[in-house]
Amino acid sequence: MAFNISAAFIRQPIATSLLMVGILFGGIVAYPRLPVAPLPEVDFPTIQVSASLPGADPETMAASVAQPLETQFSQIPSVTQMTSTSTLGSTTIIIQFDLDRAIDGAANDVQAAINSASGQLPKDLPGPPTYRKVNPANSPILLLGATSATMPLTELDDEIETKLAQQISQISGVAQVTVGGQQKPAVRIQLDPAKLVAKSFSLEDARAALSVATANGPKGAVNGPAQSYTIYTNDQVDVGAWNDVILSYRDNSPLRVRDVGQAVSAAQDSTQAAWADGKRGVFLIIFQQPGANVITTVDKIMATLPGLKATLPPSLQVFILSDRTQTIRASVKDVQYTLLITIILVVTVIFVFLRNFWATIIPGITVPLALLGACALMWSATYSLDNLSLMALTISVGFVVDDAIVMLENIMRYIEEGMEPYAAAIKGSGEIAFTIISISISLIAVLIPLFLMGGIIGRLFQEFAGTLAMTIVMSVVVSLTLTPMLASRYLKSATSTTHGRLYRWSEQGFDHLLKAYERGLDIVLRFRLVTLMLFLGTFGLTIYLFVIIPKGFFPQQDTGMISGIAEAGEDVSAATMMQHMEALGTIIAKDPAIAHFAMSSGGTGNAGNIGRFYITLKPRADRDASADQIVARLAPGLATVPGARLFLQAAQDVTVGGRTSRTQYQYTLQAPSLTELNVWAPKLLARMQTLPELRDVASDQQISGTALTLTVNRDQASRFGLTPQLIDDTLYDAFGQRQIAQYFTQVSTYEVIMEILPTLRGDVATLDKIFLRSTTGAEVPLAAFAHWSTGPVQPLSINHQSQFPAVTLSFNLTPGSSLGAATDAIVAAQAGIKMPTTIVTSFQGTAQAFQQSLSTIPVLILGALVVVYLILGILYESYVHPLTILSTLPAAGAGALIILMVFGFDFSMIALIGIILLIGIVKKNGILLVDFAITAERDDHLSPHDAIRRAALLRFRPIIMTTMAALLGAIPLMLGHGTGSELRQPLGYAMVGGLIVSQALTLFTTPVIYLYLDQFETWATHWRKQPKSPIPQ
Repeated sequence: MAFNISAAFIRQPIATSLLMVGILFGGIVAYPRLPVAPLPEVDFPTIQVSASLPGADPETMAASVAQPLETQFSQIPSVTQMTSTSTLGSTTIIIQFDLDRAIDGAANDVQAAINSASGQLPKDLPGPPTYRKVNPANSPILLLGATSATMPLTELDDEIETKLAQQISQISGVAQVTVGGQQKPAVRIQLDPAKLVAKSFSLEDARAALSVATANGPKGAVNGPAQSYTIYTNDQVDVGAWNDVILSYRDNSPLRVRDVGQAVSAAQDSTQAAWADGKRGVFLIIFQQPGANVITTVDKIMATLPGLKATLPPSLQVFILSDRTQTIRASVKDVQYTLLITIILVVTVIFVFLRNFWATIIPGITVPLALLGACALMWSATYSLDNLSLMALTISVGFVVDDAIVMLENIMRYIEEGMEPYAAAIKGSGEIAFTIISISISLIAVLIPLFLMGGIIGRLFQEFAGTLAMTIVMSVVVSLTLTPMLASRYLKSATSTTHGRLYRWSEQGFDHLLKAYERGLDIVLRFRLVTLMLFLGTFGLTIYLFVIIPKGFFPQQDTGMISGIAEAGEDVSAATMMQHMEALGTIIAKDPAIAHFAMSSGGTGNAGNIGRFYITLKPRADRDASADQIVARLAPGLATVPGARLFLQAAQDVTVGGRTSRTQYQYTLQAPSLTELNVWAPKLLARMQTLPELRDVASDQQISGTALTLTVNRDQASRFGLTPQLIDDTLYDAFGQRQIAQYFTQVSTYEVIMEILPTLRGDVATLDKIFLRSTTGAEVPLAAFAHWSTGPVQPLSINHQSQFPAVTLSFNLTPGSSLGAATDAIVAAQAGIKMPTTIVTSFQGTAQAFQQSLSTIPVLILGALVVVYLILGILYESYVHPLTILSTLPAAGAGALIILMVFGFDFSMIALIGIILLIGIVKKNGILLVDFAITAERDDHLSPHDAIRRAALLRFRPIIMTTMAALLGAIPLMLGHGTGSELRQPLGYAMVGGLIVSQALTLFTTPVIYLYLDQFETWATHWRKQPKSPIPQ
């Protein structure tokens, strides 16, 4: 007699119950300690490097700042992508590393590279490049607005930056706190060129005098024999004293700032502006560090915020514009609710089929025990409670009860035949234990390809697969120990059990169903060829549907946030851009689904014609449309704003790549020649804008900014003793918002900025009023040796990728279009314009991850099939029986694909998980049939025909029960409409469709396949045993 693993647990009920209490206790302790997140951690280690040189044009920033830094960064190991954007006075470089690279080690390498490049950077950089461990393409975790009806914006900004931003940035998990619409206080010294000339004083003379007018250096101490005195001086010029600073002496009289201009307290950057809920102010944009838990980080900020707000003036209002964790918490809560409904439905199925209180309670107990045991294992594996892991727990409810149902049903069968419960438990558990273990091992084997996957898809689904595998293991443990032990003690013998009218009526109904199945089974066994043709047709249909189904990467989520980039004409002024922003904001504020919004124009890293929007939606239950639908209905109104265009996209939890684009998907062109890109990128853009699969097609190429080109007559300038450096410096003094000095307080550092009067800065004719001092001391007008012209030839931004000039075309999908169709259309469009081979093109971000997944999907499915075949072949010591079990899969695949297409779902990575799970679920039916048929052939000496027929009839009830349990486990996912349901629905639909079609077909096709393969095995065995002809000598 085979070893019965369950017998020891049946004989020792106290030890068994204490083991279960230990599992229960471990789960109860672990569950509240599991961190909550939207998805498993898939953040690419990303570092953002920033450098500024106020007033420098984009070409200068790209050549003198971006290029030396990129050269050093390219030598760092494990860099997967490097992009940069250079705009007026600013360069931002995003370095993304391999998923396995530790972010701290990468940061050390980046700092070392910055140090190595320092000797090649411009000497007049205000400060060295800085880096942050943050991906700017990710959505912020928190937005805080700050407004005041009475406080000047510079004072408001100072309060927010010194009392809020600095403290929040020090909280563990926070990567960066950016101030939207920064209005940092500064002293702006505004000079009148005409007055300077009248005093025989040049702009460079003024800069030289002003840059040394304030200081804050060490002065030492006087150490006497008895006392020590620290030396202090009034070397720092206060904000209000700059007008009295002496620049020089003329005719023994002091020449002060107020004699040739004015010193005012104003914002450091006059081109920036921000609005919070339509009111002027600033807002804090808070990003999390890669790897940090978003819930934990936001909770820490919220705990600190009341104390920080208490330090602010009463007239300053700080409020939450967006809290990403609200939808995360709601989504996780909705999945937990779905899990509870699933448990109730599955237990109901058990009761309907078994109609026995204890027969329902026993497998019902298995569910919480297995789930809590899995939670303990998840905690030890540092998993989180997220949409995917909770989805795995929900789906696993059907698996968990399957094992208990199979065990219990086999024990009850012997009780109904007249055996006592204890003896029935011993015999039934020993008979079915191998089947349960085989089912579970093969089910875990299905998940092995997911564990072996790399990249972002692997990171996403390894935790899903791990959670599912842990639950299956716990289910096997409970089903082989607790379930038979409880059955032996609480189930009643058939002689002592009386059944009511409902039981007898339902039993008669089930008997009729069984007899109908028996008649149908006999028919298909008689017409086996027709059944085989049906199987082959289903197999062909599955392949055809897989080829034609629209394919996507990840379901479009509704996270309750919309981000946007506003774009105006490339020659727009800062003042006009602010007007455009206010007009766009007025339209957005009218939508009833919008709770809060923030917007900013200008700012570091942005061209002057770019603005940013952050829109927070009301909770899903309080609005009548999804995020994508709201984007669509806002579009007509936003299109009425003349001179500006706003690109909106729903924020997503899965962000791939580090470049921020106007719309969701990206296609990048790279070439050694920027001129070549400037020719071909607009051609491809125009072609893409005609494609029906795409909408909101945009480009980050901005090459039509209005430029004022100054042509210097070098001979004439040299005659006056004027060098190119002096000319550049003088223009920078006048028009560059040049930072010439700093003043310090206990909490911050502020800039002193030099410029000409604001009334002159916006007029090209002001160039006629600019004078330079010659070597003879004479004041030489700029017009004496130079002339100028304007024209649309200056780029507003220059982008690099992997050190080469790059242009990124971004797009959204039209309703009903799939990402697969869109990428195919773009590739065809590029081929149609015959772009030169010197331009390298590639999809980036999410579109790139999707393209990589296209080759992964067939490998994953094939890998799962191969692993299952190998495991089953080893378990059954047969080449043929695994094929019988796997024959159940084409019907499941066809059903899943059909229902996805009917309800308009793409074949996404979530749907792929549904297919892989179906491989594990549906083959259970085959295992139940094959296992019993093999036993009948071996022990009862039945023919293959009689053996498979008996197995099909005996296992009909447990097959129906387990399929119904899995089906009802998937239905709540399919029908869910709560927060985050769009992520779970494709899985639910795929499983429901696959289970229904598979159940309808495989109960008939599997016995037929079993007989055909048995004949093949008999023939092959006979062929191998035939004597071979001797080899002629």
